[in-house]
Amino acid sequence: MEAREALRGKKRIVIKVGTSTVTYEKTGYINLEKMEKFVRILINLRNQGKEVIVVSSGAVGIGKNVLGIEGRPKGSVKQACAAVGQGRLMMIYEKFFAEYSQLTAQVLLTRESVYNETCRRHAKKTFEELLAMNVVPIVNANDAITVDEDSYGNFGDNDTMSADVAALVGADLLIMMSDIEGLYTDDPKLNAKARFVHTVYQIDERLERMGKGAGSELGTGGMTTKIEAARTAVAAGTDMVLANGDNIYIINDIMAGKRIGTLFVSGGVEHENEMAPEKETYRGIARHQRKMEIQKSAAGGR
Repeated sequence: MEAREALRGKKRIVIKVGTSTVTYEKTGYINLEKMEKFVRILINLRNQGKEVIVVSSGAVGIGKNVLGIEGRPKGSVKQACAAVGQGRLMMIYEKFFAEYSQLTAQVLLTRESVYNETCRRHAKKTFEELLAMNVVPIVNANDAITVDEDSYGNFGDNDTMSADVAALVGADLLIMMSDIEGLYTDDPKLNAKARFVHTVYQIDERLERMGKGAGSELGTGGMTTKIEAARTAVAAGTDMVLANGDNIYIINDIMAGKRIGTLFVSGGVEHENEMAPEKETYRGIARHQRKMEIQKSAAGGR
């Protein structure tokens, strides 16, 4: 079965939405319309018999706007923003899910929750119980208390955490919604010859060199962290799709097996990574096809 088609049969799905997906870029306030659509998509997945776990960013960004703080907060100010914003974020999620009588659960994690053997075992049991009870877990980093500890540190961004969660629960698929379309061989804004990577079968050094910082003011995850997250996911047997969260409905397209975003395939399949042609090459092919169509149409009209 083709890798994209196999996505239709995935049952346990972790979906990560970034700050730029759940808030308005200009104001930083919650995008209620998009969140409502997102919840409706999740309910439809649940109705298909799929298990869904949400990893949602946005608490710090929402909290800083509520508190009237400019710029990117740091230290204890960031922790205060997270504490305020997380309550607001969960309130909105619960409101929209309640319209479909769907129960949700807030799960706040630290790296210790995932990397300490005892904590990891208990965290896994909690997720399994929630899913067995048909509850949708909504996960975020516990930024209100987490610090850069020598023993565990913090997640740094929810890209990393979403991959850790996917590995923890044995997810079949991780969908990472971000502010980029997927992986390119170089920054397409700076290099016109940059090629889009459709499917990744092997995460090698060449692929890692493609990772360059990317993101918005409110987000924290660059391309390098996304590639590392993909490495964690596929090592645990979880396929991952990196896609742009601007159009939230592309989750449906991904689940339908359409060629959306960059698919990282687990299982160590021996296959060349699939890339799109260079933009100029693609335009040349398109121009040639149009020319041939025009000539064929003209010939047919004689």
